[in-house]
Amino acid sequence: MITRDSQADKYVHYVVREQSPLLEWLLANLKQSKSKTKATLQGRGIKVNGKTVTQFDFMLTPGMKVSVSKSKKNDQLKSRYVKLIYEDQYLVVIEKNIGILSMAAGHKSLNVKAVLDDYFHKTRKKCHAHVVHRLDRDTSGLLIYAKDMQTEQILEHEWHELVYDRRYIAVVSGEMEKDEGTIASWLKDNKAFITYSSPVDNGGKYAVTHFSTLARTTEHSLVEFRLETGRKNQIRVHSSDIGHPVCGDVKYGNGDDPLHRLCLHAYLLCFTHPVTHERMEFESPLPASFRKLFK
Repeated sequence: MITRDSQADKYVHYVVREQSPLLEWLLANLKQSKSKTKATLQGRGIKVNGKTVTQFDFMLTPGMKVSVSKSKKNDQLKSRYVKLIYEDQYLVVIEKNIGILSMAAGHKSLNVKAVLDDYFHKTRKKCHAHVVHRLDRDTSGLLIYAKDMQTEQILEHEWHELVYDRRYIAVVSGEMEKDEGTIASWLKDNKAFITYSSPVDNGGKYAVTHFSTLARTTEHSLVEFRLETGRKNQIRVHSSDIGHPVCGDVKYGNGDDPLHRLCLHAYLLCFTHPVTHERMEFESPLPASFRKLFK
């Protein structure tokens, strides 16, 4: 049975008919994905008999009232740069906007870790954000942050075993000749932190990127990149190697800047949870500005 909340219609209420652990009951009764249901639970969006509950295994009994928040936004993390996608007791998955660093670099730099630490503090969570992997300041998309040192260590040491799919979407300069292909080279930084690519071993790190072309115009192409290795600036350097640099890339580009931003978005992130061993799959929508170029 479903009833509506009179207070600004913020909650949908259900009456429990049979005994069940809370998460199991939510998955059976809510018409939404498993990751969204878990995020609602961890984001304090579930009440049982009027009290907020975040425990997955909280036991429901017949007659209890479950209230589910209708709010699509996490009402406690307010940032134009960071959107909370998923949270549990071990980690968070966020979507980063352009213009913010993944972690602090120098004094008072705007960074995701500081935004998350502030959110944890305000919501009285006794934890800190631990950086697991990074995106460049002007790349948008999905990132994982651990909430404790132990989870961070597992993710860091078992990253290649745990992360089974990571993809980016980019707007690149020019019309791509191939529908798909693979780029492989050795990448090494010089003293000015410019990454150089070499077809033979230059003492750097071997990098492999797979690509498929999704759309084309005569001026630009929309390309999906799948990382086999995760090296610094890998996609930006490799797309430049094939003569189609990422648009808006001031370091490795050709000056083509149709959207006044680095046109690179980390849109797919799939990994095995380091603690619960569940498969976690997250997809972030393509930036609207990318789509407009290919209408």
